[in-house]
Amino acid sequence: MAIDPAWIDYNGHLNMAYYNVIFDRALDEMLQPVGLGPDYLQETGCTYMAVEAHICYLREVFRSDVVRVSLRVLDVDAKRMHLYCEMRHADDDWLAATSEWMFLHVDANARRAAPWPREIFERLDAIRNAGAHLGMPERAGRRIGIPRKN
Repeated sequence: MAIDPAWIDYNGHLNMAYYNVIFDRALDEMLQPVGLGPDYLQETGCTYMAVEAHICYLREVFRSDVVRVSLRVLDVDAKRMHLYCEMRHADDDWLAATSEWMFLHVDANARRAAPWPREIFERLDAIRNAGAHLGMPERAGRRIGIPRKN
């Protein structure tokens, strides 16, 4: 993905909000083959919504940079999906940012959590299984806080 010039802030690099935009666009694109594309809501009356996200900014991205995003399903259960993404420089492969998300499958009419349809769950679980041999990413499960010495 190329960096839109409007996404560059007064520090001369990609504004922190647009890392999230890039991750979100990549997630939409990568989850379409699972059946979670733009028609999913109209076809099923359900959707998925982020209930928690954590981004780590590791290296500045500039206007001239092109990035790529990879996605892993770390876990999935009856109503939730735990995803992990990495944003890397497309040519030089350095890690720019990571993003970890928890999504909830939602009945859009009731505005309440609902189980995944069987076929969607099976596809998500197959993706999870395909990457299970990689183990938990080092940067997954991070928390925010100021460490204190005892």
